[in-house]
Amino acid sequence: MTPRDPLDAGAADAAVTDSALPPQAAAASAVHPEPAAGALGPAAAGDLDPAGDGDTGDTVLGRRYRALTLGIVTVVSLIAFEASAVNTAMPVAARALDGVELYAYAFSAYFTASLFAMALSGEWCDRKGPPAPLFAGIAAFAAGLLVAGSAQTMWMFVGGRAVQGIGGGLVIVALYVVVGRAYPQRLQPAVLASFSAAWVLPVIVGPLAAGTVTEHAGWRWVFLAIPVLVLPPLAVMLPALRALPPSDLSAGMNRRRILLALAVAVGAGLLQYAGQDLNWLSLVPAAAGLALIVPCVLRLLPKGTFRAARGLPSVILLRGVAAGSFLGAESFVPLMLVTQRGLSATAAGLCLTGGGLTWALGSYTQSRPRLEPYRERLMGLGLLLMAVSIAMVLLALIDSVPAWIVAVAWVIGGYGMGLAISSGSVLLLKLSRPEDAGSNSASLQVSDALGNITLVGLSGVLFVTFGGGDIAPTGTAATHQPAAFGAVYVAMTAVALVGAWVTTRLRPEVD
Repeated sequence: MTPRDPLDAGAADAAVTDSALPPQAAAASAVHPEPAAGALGPAAAGDLDPAGDGDTGDTVLGRRYRALTLGIVTVVSLIAFEASAVNTAMPVAARALDGVELYAYAFSAYFTASLFAMALSGEWCDRKGPPAPLFAGIAAFAAGLLVAGSAQTMWMFVGGRAVQGIGGGLVIVALYVVVGRAYPQRLQPAVLASFSAAWVLPVIVGPLAAGTVTEHAGWRWVFLAIPVLVLPPLAVMLPALRALPPSDLSAGMNRRRILLALAVAVGAGLLQYAGQDLNWLSLVPAAAGLALIVPCVLRLLPKGTFRAARGLPSVILLRGVAAGSFLGAESFVPLMLVTQRGLSATAAGLCLTGGGLTWALGSYTQSRPRLEPYRERLMGLGLLLMAVSIAMVLLALIDSVPAWIVAVAWVIGGYGMGLAISSGSVLLLKLSRPEDAGSNSASLQVSDALGNITLVGLSGVLFVTFGGGDIAPTGTAATHQPAAFGAVYVAMTAVALVGAWVTTRLRPEVD
């Protein structure tokens, strides 16, 4: 898991965008989506000195905002820790539940559910205000953890991850609305920067803590121990949330967009179900899934996205390509290290930690003003580094190659993701008219979620097709299936290379 930096320093001064996303979870876009234009507008009148006592709360940790800021950071940190911990515990959980063939769906189920939940949360916040979807989301996230942690079958585990996805999608959108309504505009960038800061410690500590718990107490406690930790931040935030200005109750929900997102989520679920059981009967749910996804996605994304039309459509397409290809490969790295190279869950998780740190470094690099003229080239370089990184993981399937080659590869790939994702966010604002920035930001998130769902699902299909479902459960002799992992990494390398080619189409046509 890797942190996101919501502040792209290379963008306009007033622009606040998302720049990097941990491809898992989140935490992927379900964990940290890009705010729609206007969502982070000025807070209500009187926010600068509501009590009239001269305390303007001129920092996010000032008296007026301290409790809310700490509550927000704690919630994001818990989601980030869970996201990083899942990657470490997942190989053990899948083998213990005898469900390695469903391994990919434990990840994609989260993103599929969060895609619908984000659309619902946005409309719910506009209609009723953020407290209701925020608390509902935290409750759903905790419930999903309990379901996953107590699962007796892999399908039950996947269901728990889907419930977590609903919670994650509701929570993160509601948090952005809270920031927009509770803080004055001058403090909003600092609050959003704290979202990224909230990822740093979990990325470093999460794999080690989760691995230790998995090895000594059991993988279930990685999920069951977190729900009780969500209560303190809720109690801290509650007074500030009650003081938020009321919503415009005259505004109705955009049911069309919610239904489109629901149709895409259901269609993606049908495709995933078809992919896990490859036979002629699987064509029925696969066809139904495509019939739902294709027309709905065409309405959710700008015209020309899927043919890589020059300019904005290619920017939006690249978001899904970059995030999905990296996550499609990363999801199978810990499983490969545990089952093929004999590493412990802790060591396998730690191999991904460096990527989180270099992701932040790549995001910082692209923000340097002197690199602004090379924005499109930076995205191309980022995709190429990702392709090199994923291809290097293939070497770990050779017994004579040391397993630490994966850690080196992920350091390279994380830096590439920081360059590519952050530059894409800057280009989105640069190519969007002010009145279209909100809908284009939403399209970027849809592309992100679809890329994760589609490419993780494809990785799962390839993994099972090439024999990955035959990997032995815990307690029996390991079954080596290098072809299953190799198929995943070759495919995701190819997708990243296609993305590098798409970066040649980022500049709009010159009239």
